Amino acid sequence: MIRQCAVWILVFCVGAVAVDASEFSAPVMMKAGDKAVRVESPGYAAPSWADVDRDGKKDLLVGQFNDGKIQVFKNLGDGKLADGTWLQAGGQIATVPGVW
Repeated sequence: MIRQCAVWILVFCVGAVAVDASEFSAPVMMKAGDKAVRVESPGYAAPSWADVDRDGKKDLLVGQFNDGKIQVFKNLGDGKLADGTWLQAGGQIATVPGVW
């Protein structure tokens, strides 16, 4: 157990040192349709890319703290995104319950 903890601490520290802020591009305001991509209050967005509709293009997924919902912005190609819709499961808006 102690050995596993030491390995994870080493991996975390080496990874933290290896990543430099200069490796990131400047932030860009993403647009869906003609509107800026926004999240509901209180925010705490968790953006990610995944091919949700299996069309070969990664769609923008923005998970957020409020009700544990995920907004999906379909990738239309050429850097364009469709308006966001809430991820659904079984015909209902999917949610991930919080633990707090």
